[in-house]
Amino acid sequence: MKILIKNADIITCNDSNDVIKNAFLGIKDGYIDFIDTTGEALKGFNADKTIDAENKLVMPGLINAHTHSGMTILRNFANDLALEEWLFNNIFPVEAKLTPEDIYWGTLLGIAEMIKSGTTTFADMYLYMEQVARAVDETGIRANLCRSPLKDGDGSVEDSIRCFDYFREWNNSANGRIKVYIEVHSVYLFDEDTLRTSAKIAEELNTGIHIHVQETVKECEDSINKYGMSPAQICCETGIFDVPVIAAHCVHLSERDMDIIKKKGVNVVHNPTSNLKLGSGIAKINEMLDSGINVALGTDGAASNNNLNMMEEMHLASIIHKGVQRDPLLMDAPGVLRMATLNGAKALGFESEIGAIEKGMKADIILIDTDKPHLCPLNDPVAAVVYSAQGSDIDTVIIDGVVVMEKGELKTIDEEKVKFMVRETAKRVL
Repeated sequence: MKILIKNADIITCNDSNDVIKNAFLGIKDGYIDFIDTTGEALKGFNADKTIDAENKLVMPGLINAHTHSGMTILRNFANDLALEEWLFNNIFPVEAKLTPEDIYWGTLLGIAEMIKSGTTTFADMYLYMEQVARAVDETGIRANLCRSPLKDGDGSVEDSIRCFDYFREWNNSANGRIKVYIEVHSVYLFDEDTLRTSAKIAEELNTGIHIHVQETVKECEDSINKYGMSPAQICCETGIFDVPVIAAHCVHLSERDMDIIKKKGVNVVHNPTSNLKLGSGIAKINEMLDSGINVALGTDGAASNNNLNMMEEMHLASIIHKGVQRDPLLMDAPGVLRMATLNGAKALGFESEIGAIEKGMKADIILIDTDKPHLCPLNDPVAAVVYSAQGSDIDTVIIDGVVVMEKGELKTIDEEKVKFMVRETAKRVL
């Protein structure tokens, strides 16, 4: 299919952060075919669909580099608690009641929310990941999905064979929209043997690992008491960091931990809302960026955020570090936008395909309606996206060259049915 976007002001999110005014953008067979300001490229390009981008910003879709999409079922449940109390005494008991079908509907709701607020790719680790893959396949979104080798209930790795099966079934499926990593939830849910086994599985499959790392002070203290090492150090020791890694949170890193993460090329995911809401702290993101560590941005799950709105996450990430460190030069708008696009693409293994608007890249594109009081006057488009725009400003979403939302209407999801099914599930399990 050929799509033409005309009258487009494009934030490219490329290495030079170019903003191209009043351009034509052509999409062909799922890829960006051209960006043109003269109209010359239109010759011979017979579009099947034309989108007028007047009073809109065109930019790459946002990348939510760490979430648990099915947790939408637990939204606004068990609030104002420390992470350990929240997770072990509230979340885990409810999750034990959830069925695979519950996760399917909860994931659909999460995907609907993400698309409507501009996210075109996400990284997910949760329960019943077969159902998550089913939802991703059906809705047209792009995702990095992670399956745990642990058998539910007893902590053994007897389920590791299912990791291989899941990888073979879903990796590079859905026209390449799905990548599969191994889930290693954390060093407090995996012991040393299962950490080593998980690393070997990832190595054998030539894939990566998605893990929570040093989210709380208690996690660090418990690891030191158990292993004599921090979580990052035991991850290094057991081979977890010898494969590509998405490391969520990384709030409490020592200088030694940060050196390990830099040396091993670990991708860090900043989750400011979740870390603040659970009282976990504020990660040293500017230090990581300054040292050359790749830092992406994520929402975490809807049970600890309590939404999946990456526009809100960018805004918060851009201001908390300025305030805490009393330095307005930290976390500038272009840098934060890179975290939510290019850096996220690198973290999730899609680096050569998405994250920027350039010829030859996959057509994962969002259009932001700027004809709003809070976006007038626009002046600096990049600053407007990070400091002023809202998730509700997303007008149209294209993923893999397919329009999945147009003028706020989802094209691949029955939103009303999904909301009904999740409400019914919440009534049963909460």
